[in-house]
Amino acid sequence: MKARYTIEVLADARQARRVKVKAIRRAAHAALAHQQATPGALTIRLTGDATLRRLNRKFMGHDVATDVLSFPAEEPGYFGDLAISVTRAAAQAKASGHSLQAELELLVVHGVLHLLGHDHETQAQQARMWAAQAAVLSNLGSEITGPEMHTVRGHGVRQKSTNDSTKKRFSPSSNGQKLKN
Repeated sequence: MKARYTIEVLADARQARRVKVKAIRRAAHAALAHQQATPGALTIRLTGDATLRRLNRKFMGHDVATDVLSFPAEEPGYFGDLAISVTRAAAQAKASGHSLQAELELLVVHGVLHLLGHDHETQAQQARMWAAQAAVLSNLGSEITGPEMHTVRGHGVRQKSTNDSTKKRFSPSSNGQKLKN
């Protein structure tokens, strides 16, 4: 039986017009399936630099905008949340010479791998994560098929902790809208 994944995509009204939601879900699903994750759910929030900067400052202690933040969950059946700056993704895509959609696929796959426990703090961890990322992107037929084509800049992962108030999902702001397509 195929694993069942629920992938909710929320976007600020401004960002919703710039993305293909089905491709975002497909990238997340591909990463989960590649890693043989058990059935579960995750939320992807597509927003801008200001929101990513605020979240990065609040949860990571870095007062800078970033491209993707991962918030692993501790509740069974829920992988966690991703926050992605579409504004930053567009700038990175332009600088790297590929489409916004390819950049978003990369950031979604990268973020999902973090939710599943991957990291790149050591060379061995990075090699393992980059190989998984490249395999998923290749399976998707993405323009970006390997880590040599892109460097993920300034992103972070909120580590799981049993003694702080951030162990629950971050709250998307009220101006985010759930996307169906």
